[in-house]
Amino acid sequence: MNFSLSTFRKALRCLVVIATSSSCLALAGQNELDASEKAAGWQLLFDGANLQGWHSPGKTTFPTTNWNVQDGWLHCLGKGGGDLLSEEQFEEFELTWEWRLSVAGNSGVKYFVADARSPLGHEYQILDDDGHPDAKLGNGKRITASFYDVFGPQIKAPVNKPGEVNFSRVLVKGNHVEHWINKVKVLEYECGSPATLSAVQESKFKKTPNFGERLKGRILVQDHSAEVWFRNMKIRVIK
Repeated sequence: MNFSLSTFRKALRCLVVIATSSSCLALAGQNELDASEKAAGWQLLFDGANLQGWHSPGKTTFPTTNWNVQDGWLHCLGKGGGDLLSEEQFEEFELTWEWRLSVAGNSGVKYFVADARSPLGHEYQILDDDGHPDAKLGNGKRITASFYDVFGPQIKAPVNKPGEVNFSRVLVKGNHVEHWINKVKVLEYECGSPATLSAVQESKFKKTPNFGERLKGRILVQDHSAEVWFRNMKIRVIK
């Protein structure tokens, strides 16, 4: 069969459109570790394909409803599936992930979750700061990138709009903790310091034993009755 040059060009353009479609780009290079990350000790908490390595608090299985894996995203439908808890525990680490949130949404990523039956831990808050009423409570201690209800961001956090992708980072080195968003450090505090323990006493966690201390614990991804998506969840243990 003979093809004209114009027909060949049209076919080539179609192939380019297919190869660069948004769905293809969304998956390219996501939920993977490159050679330098592997050499530095990074590991994936979510591989983009299943919920292996996670379970419901107080159980050995993960939720069978209202969580799914969608185009490389760990997707919480916000319909009561419950939180997800990592099987592994961490104490000093660097944790990074990408996320996007629904309008008026509320979620969070917790660390130092020492009791596998309980969802309590230090929470990196994820919130629609303009659309959710919780942002107006707690004197700025409940907005995105805060240490929920304990410390608010120390500078304005450069948060993208609901539906857009954000990049977050938590660093725990010794007792020093940092919260980052979109490559900007917005909060730092010291576990167990007088300032931190005093702030805990002013929070809803004042009666929680050892809250504000550095603990070995699990990572928790929160279901807070809102749609939220996570991907590229990576962690590096600091020795």
